Amino acid sequence: MTDIFAPFLSGFLLSAALIMAIGAQNLFVLRQGLKRGHVGPVVLFCGSADALLIAAGVVGVGAFLTAVPQLTLFLTIGGAAFLGWYGVKALRRMAAPEAMAVASNGSISLGGAIAATAGFTFLNPHVYLDTVLLMGAAGSAQPAALRPIFVAGAVSASFTWFAALGYGARLLVPLFARPMAWRVLDAIVGITMLSLAASLLMRSFA
Repeated sequence: MTDIFAPFLSGFLLSAALIMAIGAQNLFVLRQGLKRGHVGPVVLFCGSADALLIAAGVVGVGAFLTAVPQLTLFLTIGGAAFLGWYGVKALRRMAAPEAMAVASNGSISLGGAIAATAGFTFLNPHVYLDTVLLMGAAGSAQPAALRPIFVAGAVSASFTWFAALGYGARLLVPLFARPMAWRVLDAIVGITMLSLAASLLMRSFA
């Protein structure tokens, strides 16, 4: 039992440490939770995507991405463009008082929510760094028989975090009943997205 628990805990803790940082994906899940907009599908998509990427990293896809820098550059440029677009959209939303209500009016469709979630997930090079490369390297260091246990621990942390973020956000709804709170959140989202986009571009063309 101890031999199984150790790699599970290792995967869980490493995944939790990487995923809990403030980033584009987490901010989007938080906002969907506050709006109560398709939270279940968004949480399921994020957790499932992490599971796929972590498993892929452990079986060796990380080495492939390292060997193909052109693919990394493509993902970086695409991710920067997506983050920049969403950042501008958040800042414009901040200036629109009618968009501040927590009610479902104006909420995006299920397809739109999933498309946005996919963008934040697969167009963000940091996701591949965390899940495919770092988690993949750590998982590959485990004995072959214990790698699935490591992956299970990492995936459990991912689903736990996104569920807590998405469904726990409703506890903050009373705070966000005030328009100013939405303005502050959208300002943080917009500035964060634009900063991440600029960081990606500077790192790629430095």
